[in-house]
This record gives sequence, C-alpha cells and structure tokens, in this order.
Amino acid sequence: MSISSRFAVGIHILTLIEVNQDGVTSSDFLAGSVNTNPALIRKIMAMLKKADLIEVKPGVAGAKLTKDLTEISLYDVYRAVSVVEENELFSIHDNPNPACPVGQHIQATIEPIFIHAQLAMESVLKHVTLADVVNDVATKSQAT
Repeated sequence: MSISSRFAVGIHILTLIEVNQDGVTSSDFLAGSVNTNPALIRKIMAMLKKADLIEVKPGVAGAKLTKDLTEISLYDVYRAVSVVEENELFSIHDNPNPACPVGQHIQATIEPIFIHAQLAMESVLKHVTLADVVNDVATKSQAT
C-alpha cells in the first residue's frame, strides 16, 4: 500500500500551471501531461482550489496559482489533496488477540512510532516548496 497518487498528481498540476503560465492549463491539457482522465484532474483541482492554492473561474478554461511558488510547500499540497488524516498514515490492525502477550501490547507500542514517522515525513514536506520542484524540473528539462 502507498500514499494516494493524488499527492503526486497535485504537485504535477501545480508545477504545470506554473510552467505553462503563457498557455491555457485546461483539465484536458493537464490530463494529457499526467496521462490520466480529465475528471480526475478536475477532482484534484477542486481540492487545490478549496485549499486556496489555485484559482479557477467557472466556464473559463485554465487555472493560476494563488500564492508565490516559495509560499506553497509540498506539505500544503499533501494536506490539500487529503492524502491521509492526521496521525493516520500508518494503519494499525484492529482487534489483535488480547490473550496474546504481543497482541495485548502491540498497538500501544507501535502507534507512537508510526506517529513519529509521519510527523518526520511531514516536517520534510514543509521544507520543500513548489519553487524547489519547478526549479528542479526546469533544470532537468534543460539537460535533455
């Protein structure tokens, strides 16, 4: 199991909106880049709009970022697309056998470890901005 691809697609959408500022970033255009269907793109764009990361106008194709690239962290995108609930990145199995010495204590033992790991990952995401992603994509594009 992995984190929902909505996170990666959200980053992709925001990066392409920035890179394609002079063009129209319709859901069809974005879907072509992501290689998925426009309905999925519109769903994720609605999440990004709700989080105030993009601006879209009804009936008008295209979108634009509402903030400077340096003001949008990957954590903002992660939260916007509802990847996971707070402290629930890792699932703990329900109903271990309470008569077993491991089953009796495993949840209380591993839950704090899982929470700590999620917080560490989220801390990393808070320190990477969309500007970092856009700059890296531009650098790699120039190299090819």
